[in-house]
Amino acid sequence: MRLLFLGDIVGRGARVALQQRLREMRSRFDVDLVVANGENASSGKGIKPDAFEELLDAGVDVVTTGNHIWQHRQILDVLARDSRLLRPANFPVGSPGSGVTRRRARDGTEVVVVNLIGRVFLGNSDCPFLEVDRILEAEANRGALIFVDMHAEATSEKVAMGWHLDGRVAAVAGTHTHIQTSDERILPGGTGYITDVGMCGPIDSVIGMKTEQVLYRFRTQRPVHFEVARGPLWLQGALFDLDPTGRRCRSVERVRIEVRP
Repeated sequence: MRLLFLGDIVGRGARVALQQRLREMRSRFDVDLVVANGENASSGKGIKPDAFEELLDAGVDVVTTGNHIWQHRQILDVLARDSRLLRPANFPVGSPGSGVTRRRARDGTEVVVVNLIGRVFLGNSDCPFLEVDRILEAEANRGALIFVDMHAEATSEKVAMGWHLDGRVAAVAGTHTHIQTSDERILPGGTGYITDVGMCGPIDSVIGMKTEQVLYRFRTQRPVHFEVARGPLWLQGALFDLDPTGRRCRSVERVRIEVRP
């Protein structure tokens, strides 16, 4: 069973690129399920209902998010009614939507997708380690593959989550920093892992935003409105080959495709 996980989708250009390329990517990589982090899909911050629908139309099966999920209030209704859109499971009790969904992949494999958020440099969410333990207890003996998006700023927190879940889930992949790391591996217990899968967004940018605006902010420490950069794009992510029988990862491979307008 092959799962393609796409990194943070930044802006309209990335959405259009996925509409043009994702079906071909699914065929080329023989993908059974596509998960993508969409928390920057609308103008680089948050996700609106129309952007969510575009990602589904492009061929994404599950959309995870992160700290920007509350940016656009229109998304609250979608979170309440569509289990294909997740928010971090360790947000406070009573938050709209869910951080866990169960989907059937193309090959028939049952997959549970879990969305978590870190706490280091990202604010006061509930503990992701305790929350994922509760989720795994509820999923015990149900036989599904479990895939985890760990949306976090600190690499140490993401690495720690990988070790915490080694042998307990099929794969753990990090998002949020938009910078693809080269540490993809299978941990000793059989869990596929990568610290950050990168982003689907502009190459000539600072993590997706216009370079001159970000440089102005760093140089002057003055507030500035960031806009999504234009030009060539990367579609970055990771391809996990998962064993439905053993519920473990056979291989993990970085994906990086350059798209020019």
